Amino acid sequence: MKYGKIVLAGGNGYLGGILSTYFSSRADEVIVLARKPHAKKGNIKTLVWDGKTIDNWTLGLSGADLLVNLCGKNVNCRYTEKNKKEIFDSRLIPTQLLGKVVEKMKNPPKCWINITSATIYRHAEDHTQDEFTGEIGKGFSVEVCKTWETCFFETHTPNTRKIALRMGIVLGLKDGAFPRLLNLVKLGMGGKQGKGQQYMSWIHEKDAARSIEWLLNHPEMEGTVNCTAPEAIENHVFMRSIRKAFGRSFGLPAPAWLLAIGAKIIGTETELILKSRWVKPTLLLNSGFEFKYPNIQGAVEDILKN
Repeated sequence: MKYGKIVLAGGNGYLGGILSTYFSSRADEVIVLARKPHAKKGNIKTLVWDGKTIDNWTLGLSGADLLVNLCGKNVNCRYTEKNKKEIFDSRLIPTQLLGKVVEKMKNPPKCWINITSATIYRHAEDHTQDEFTGEIGKGFSVEVCKTWETCFFETHTPNTRKIALRMGIVLGLKDGAFPRLLNLVKLGMGGKQGKGQQYMSWIHEKDAARSIEWLLNHPEMEGTVNCTAPEAIENHVFMRSIRKAFGRSFGLPAPAWLLAIGAKIIGTETELILKSRWVKPTLLLNSGFEFKYPNIQGAVEDILKN
């Protein structure tokens, strides 16, 4: 085993499941901090926490090689005032709590990665946005990311290296955006969405896990890091890639006005589909990280064969 202990706060969701499985074969112990108890599965153990109060779960952080914070209500909802508050609170409160605990620990985690979002950058159809020249955008989802990162970095943790990992859309078959887009393809509606020229910054779930391990093993890397495949693609290319891998030659497009109606019906916001996210992982590339799935066609074909 390479590592002693890996801790995943809020790790009972989709990405938490990917990371639990990935690190279970590489660490002596994987601890998931979750609101409900779960039976132990191999070396994956759940400790119950509420994300608000200091309790016995704090003992699980002691001596950890890595703490990954995955807390946060899904933004795939209508931006009502109630939902907005829950989106903020579900990120800020656990992050502040973890900061307070790590700050005072005698043997804190060596590295703490906060999974934030690549949506922090502006709508970009002109050029890539990276960690050096990228421009921060405007709007509710951007404010969430900005406030969250500020909250993360404001705690003083001299013995714990911190990384805000600006993650793109994680692609896998079990959950997230991909199975929903695949369903559209199956129903014959897998054409472009809106103009189809908006860029999508994505990452294969295996590369998401591999990049987190890479960052753990590169102590010179800290601060904000983009976590997306090097090849961002336009929406129409993305949908075509799924159709091609699935064996469908045609998919009905969804114009912006139709998306607005559909978003209201299913309780989401069109921004999640129409914002152009053209993000480049310059720091990961410069550090020598090699993506297993750098292009979308290879990624989609791998996901569909599993």
